[in-house]
Amino acid sequence: MNPARLIAWFDAHGRQLPWRAPGTTPWGVLISEVMLQQTPVHRVTGVWTEWLARWPTPSSLAAETPGTIVRAWGKLGYPRRALRLHAAATAIAAHHGDVVPADVDALLALPGIGAYTARAVAAFGYGHRVSVVDTNVRRVVARAVHGMAQAGPPSVSRDLSDVEAMLPAVRPARFCAALMELGAVVCTARQPRCAECPVVSECAWVQAGRPATATPARPAQRFAGTDRQVRGLLLEVLRAAVDPVPRARLDAVWLDAPQRDRCLSSLLLDGLVERTCDGRFALPGEH
Repeated sequence: MNPARLIAWFDAHGRQLPWRAPGTTPWGVLISEVMLQQTPVHRVTGVWTEWLARWPTPSSLAAETPGTIVRAWGKLGYPRRALRLHAAATAIAAHHGDVVPADVDALLALPGIGAYTARAVAAFGYGHRVSVVDTNVRRVVARAVHGMAQAGPPSVSRDLSDVEAMLPAVRPARFCAALMELGAVVCTARQPRCAECPVVSECAWVQAGRPATATPARPAQRFAGTDRQVRGLLLEVLRAAVDPVPRARLDAVWLDAPQRDRCLSSLLLDGLVERTCDGRFALPGEH
């Protein structure tokens, strides 16, 4: 794959996302990467902008209660990410002089920061020559390099080495961002727009006649009626409340008592909800 051609396409056609703007700090990159996990870009942009205006440094976020952070997380989903981000901010403020580490190993040592996020921050926050692989990158590599319609089961060592072999010496982080963008907007899972692809002439899958995958498409995950929905409804009550709420307020949001109780118990276990001494419920640190 020609890195210069792909980077030139990205420079001309990449989406103008706020965390890609010049001057974005590594802290801004870290927040964006955590927010973007399993969440569409259009749901993140506004919240990310609000967070950076409100908490421009790790220490400013760390100074808040966990409940304040969960409330500000709103409806991004998977709210445990908010707690992990708060814990990481606390560690950065306490042990790294309020500066997000640049080294992958130091980033991995932060609470709640996994391998993908650590590499993404090192690359996009600091411009380091580090392979960054997400689902979109795996799909682009599967098609362009290996001639397969879809990527097979993840393999960390193989996936990273595939990208490592393509990383240019100049603007390597930009190349990783371009690979992600290509998979997100052109080389999509269901309807790839090969006519718009800047590297279509090099694509092994296209050269092979675009053979179909032997693996059936995964059905879309439902949301209605799931524990995720119930947990979200319970948290919505607490986010809207100024004071701790009685159990009856939470019982009213879902009629299936066993499922509701299971979800409330899981929120308590995850540290997203706390029970007060008088038996009411609140966001963590807000009672």
